Amino acid sequence: MKEISVETHSRVEMINITTAVQKTIHEEKIEKGICLVYTPHTTAAITINENADPNVPHDILAALDRAVPLSTNYRHAEGNSAAHVKSSLVGASELVIVENGHLILGTWQSIFFCEFDGPRTRKVLISIIAS
Repeated sequence: MKEISVETHSRVEMINITTAVQKTIHEEKIEKGICLVYTPHTTAAITINENADPNVPHDILAALDRAVPLSTNYRHAEGNSAAHVKSSLVGASELVIVENGHLILGTWQSIFFCEFDGPRTRKVLISIIAS
């Protein structure tokens, strides 16, 4: 397992971490298997989506903000309940197939770290199971 650090700069943002994940696969010399990308934070998430148009991550975050407003009648005392809900909706991990030493992603797909309670320094754990 490898840990990478992600620096976030906004309250909410999506950061493309595909290159860092691919680098781990090359360093581990994995040719074929499954790659787990996981974040151990309750106010962050991992997702796969389009990276060709920067408006897509913006639209995803805007839709999540509309669906889960920053403030409402939440009971959690820290004031970051919306971030917890968004993290649960998006999910803490993604699995990606590795073939010939490369992540198998669609033409426009990238792996994103989603920040919902930033800015912060976050961890992403990458575990590769070779087959």
